[in-house]
Amino acid sequence: MVVYEIAAQSFQDSNGDGQGDLAGLLQRIDYLTWLGVGAVWLTPIYNSPNHDFGYDIADFCSVDPRFGSLEDFDKLLLALHDSGIRLILDLVPNHTSDQHAWFGESRASRNNPKADWYLSAEAGANGGPPNNWLSRFGGSAWEWCEERRQFYYHSFLPSQPDLNWRNPEVREAIAATMRFWLERGVDGFRVDASAVLIKDDLLRDNPPDPEANDEKPPPQARRPVFTDDRPEAMRCIEYIREVLDQHDGKLLCGEVQGKTDRIGHFYGNSKPRLHLPLNFALLDSEWNAISLQATIDAYFNALPQGAWPDFVIGGHDKHRVASKVGQSQARVVAMLLMTIRGTPFLFAGDEIGSEQVPIPPDRVQDPFEKLVKGFDLGRDPERAPLRWDDTEGGGFTSGEPWLPLSRDRARNIKAHQGDRNSLLNLYRELIALRREEPCLLRGEYLPRRAQNDIFSFGRRMNDTEILVGLNISGEPRLWEWDGCGIRLLSTGPDCKQEKVAGSIHLKPNEGVIVKVIR
Repeated sequence: MVVYEIAAQSFQDSNGDGQGDLAGLLQRIDYLTWLGVGAVWLTPIYNSPNHDFGYDIADFCSVDPRFGSLEDFDKLLLALHDSGIRLILDLVPNHTSDQHAWFGESRASRNNPKADWYLSAEAGANGGPPNNWLSRFGGSAWEWCEERRQFYYHSFLPSQPDLNWRNPEVREAIAATMRFWLERGVDGFRVDASAVLIKDDLLRDNPPDPEANDEKPPPQARRPVFTDDRPEAMRCIEYIREVLDQHDGKLLCGEVQGKTDRIGHFYGNSKPRLHLPLNFALLDSEWNAISLQATIDAYFNALPQGAWPDFVIGGHDKHRVASKVGQSQARVVAMLLMTIRGTPFLFAGDEIGSEQVPIPPDRVQDPFEKLVKGFDLGRDPERAPLRWDDTEGGGFTSGEPWLPLSRDRARNIKAHQGDRNSLLNLYRELIALRREEPCLLRGEYLPRRAQNDIFSFGRRMNDTEILVGLNISGEPRLWEWDGCGIRLLSTGPDCKQEKVAGSIHLKPNEGVIVKVIR
């Protein structure tokens, strides 16, 4: 199953207000079916003041009018299911908007029924914050609440107060929101910020980061040992999984933090946690054959026995992969993603090689860019609207888009669909090949030694073996192996299936898939 992330506000506008919406997404389901997508992961569509792209939620059980209505959602879900496509929603259990009714009640006093639903603490020395914890968006993570004469904690913006996951009433309230959507028919959730659900109950100061310097953003000046990835957070994920498992056939994936060797914890041990902790190792790796092998080997070695892998090459918080590796290597990325063992995750636009879109200062939307300037943390460039054609509005909107579209008008869905050698059609061929070859879906991963700028690996299932050779360079390279096979597909143009024996001369930036003949 190929998972395709859609940033709701950037996919398709149906009413000319410059914002993507549910009705617009409904209009594009035929495209998703044509591409071969198995599931859509949709960023938040809930009612929100929209201070942080909808991750500041004022009502978990309603649709923001910018995107439509619950009726629009039901129509979309039905149409996706009729097309054989699952729908995964973002679940944001760590915090709410300060406009949420829960917080309105909680902040009113220290003795109301929801007084303990959020993280509050007495002032520290000289009336300042309780400790030195920092917000992701800069400055103290504590905000003064005059009504309670206390501080409340926010991992992100002050308008995003953190919920108190030690309170069983909070856990049940989040469970109720999950049931609301599961009973409506959604197929699972991607858990946002899962590693920060629990903070140290003693409110101990985070220690300085010895690697902090002027080149790192101020929020990274301290090691978040008492705010991030606490052992108790895993029990919260287990609870979320228990609620999910009350409904058959649902998927739980999640945003995780930490080094690769920690990823096994998010799968669970005696109790299951996430089905798929999202793995951004390919995006974080240096792009050369040796580094790719080390990165991928480390990831597979960190997986618990029986755990299913996944690979993500894009997302609403990550710079575009095509901007990192270039357009020629973007084709190699496509082949790697669709042939390596695991569930592939795409971000809308990756399939046409969308790059970072420069955002003029007066058009910046992202609070990260506004509050933590000069560190390339802004997420607007990867969240720019998808270009469907070469018109002024890019086929995205008839109005003024909420963010500028790419100036590269030729890089659009319509043009790529009409070019048999485009990156988009390569993705479509690779997705189709995954369906045709069970070995590429379920076969074991066979590592091979990277050499001569070539990263290669095998996949094997029963008597079927498939080899993949990827030239991670702009120079011709000779790829050698033992035996012979049928070349199934190349990243290059007009590939013909033909018999090959022992070696292939790979062109610059070329990847090849070979099915071994025994």
